[in-house]
Amino acid sequence: MNSEIYTLTPSRLWHYFGEILKIPRPSKKEEKIAAYLVDFGKQHDLETLRDDIGNVLIRKPATAGKENVKSVVLQSHMDMVCEKNSDTEHDFDNDPIEAYIEDGWVTARGTTLGADDGIGIAAQLAILETTDIEHGPIECLFTIDEETGLTGAFGLDPELLHSRILLNLDSEDDGQIFIGCAGGKDTVAELSYKKEDVPSGYNAYRVMVTGLRGGHSGDDIQKGYGNANKILNRLLWNASGDYGMLLSNFDAGNLRNAIAREGFAVVMIPQDKTADFEAYVTSYNKTVKSEFKVTEPALKVAYETVATPAFIIDKATQDNLLNAIYACPHGVIAWSQDIDNFVETSTNLASVKFKDDIIEITTSQRSSVESAKDDICSMVASALQLAGCKTRHTDGYPGWTPNPGSEIVDITAKVYKDLFDQEPEVLAIHAGLECGLIGDKYPDMDMVSYGPSIRGAHSPDERIDIETVEKFWDMTLEILKRIPSA
Repeated sequence: MNSEIYTLTPSRLWHYFGEILKIPRPSKKEEKIAAYLVDFGKQHDLETLRDDIGNVLIRKPATAGKENVKSVVLQSHMDMVCEKNSDTEHDFDNDPIEAYIEDGWVTARGTTLGADDGIGIAAQLAILETTDIEHGPIECLFTIDEETGLTGAFGLDPELLHSRILLNLDSEDDGQIFIGCAGGKDTVAELSYKKEDVPSGYNAYRVMVTGLRGGHSGDDIQKGYGNANKILNRLLWNASGDYGMLLSNFDAGNLRNAIAREGFAVVMIPQDKTADFEAYVTSYNKTVKSEFKVTEPALKVAYETVATPAFIIDKATQDNLLNAIYACPHGVIAWSQDIDNFVETSTNLASVKFKDDIIEITTSQRSSVESAKDDICSMVASALQLAGCKTRHTDGYPGWTPNPGSEIVDITAKVYKDLFDQEPEVLAIHAGLECGLIGDKYPDMDMVSYGPSIRGAHSPDERIDIETVEKFWDMTLEILKRIPSA
């Protein structure tokens, strides 16, 4: 289990990653990890602050001879995405993450690992602790709630940071240095429904879509992965028309920034149609497995008989819901006209949830072009409103505009080339980074983002490449060593 982590190199970084795995840190519930960080700072006699919003800042003085070097912020976020397989028993509020090593990767048993961004936190703590590396003045910023609202970055005091160079340790591809990111906004829809008695002469079924990869709605949106909301809804839409299906519940997807991996529905089928319905689900399973044979080899659509539910929803709302989900766009909307093979605009149909008296549909839009972001938000809202939904938009967050003349980008790229004899890719990322909001608060902040290779982020397939973590560590130390004098 986690004990294997402590044998890896660089030892102090992995030590702290192992410690972080023990600390529950769901988004909006960062009190335990924040307390750990504050206690760490005090134990090491470092200036430690916690701001009004909940971010933690730890300052470390320069090493001897580096007092006149420019100050640098190392930045990561405290929270992690909490996703698990439906057959995994895990309480993210209380249980440690169970990690293990497999084929050169660290991964977790049936849950997200939290390397996004636990590995950034671990690197910061190892640097704060060590006494044998060269660096100028350092500020380590740990923000809250990056994954669900960017609350920490939104609430950052524009007077808090002394530095004007920032290393964001929240990227997921070795060999790639990010200098810009997309902005984003959520569109949330609500559809009221009426509960009706279950009619006689019907059998109850639970329909299940499982085995999808899921993944990050920014990093992975262009990879052609299946969306459980879409796959499940397609089946229900056809069953409603062809087999007289009545709907009791639709529950698919979880997080706004994750592609929906699993979906479940409870339906009623007339008894004289059950054989045909069962045959249809079996046939549909073969159809979608064929359509997604390359990107989703583990996809499975199945059914099981269940006890009769307490109610069904009214037929008018059922039709509106299924039409809304069918019409709602999902995936890449536009590719960049300036950067080859770069997603400009996308939307994620994230989740469908039954509440007490409403059905909530959560979607998330991203774009590196502000006007295009607003346009796709309107497109999604329009599709949902046509089906009778009430919609609202979140405030959203800004993108991060690349700075071609960036000093820290130039240093970072040269360090990577010198250490590993390979030219890094310097590019923008379709995912949202806190750099956009931090840059909004500190317009003169010179920023770069990089990290080790993480795959399957925001899903229980999340894993981190051990070899690239050592490269990430060596790279960070060398960047700090090369920061010029003020």
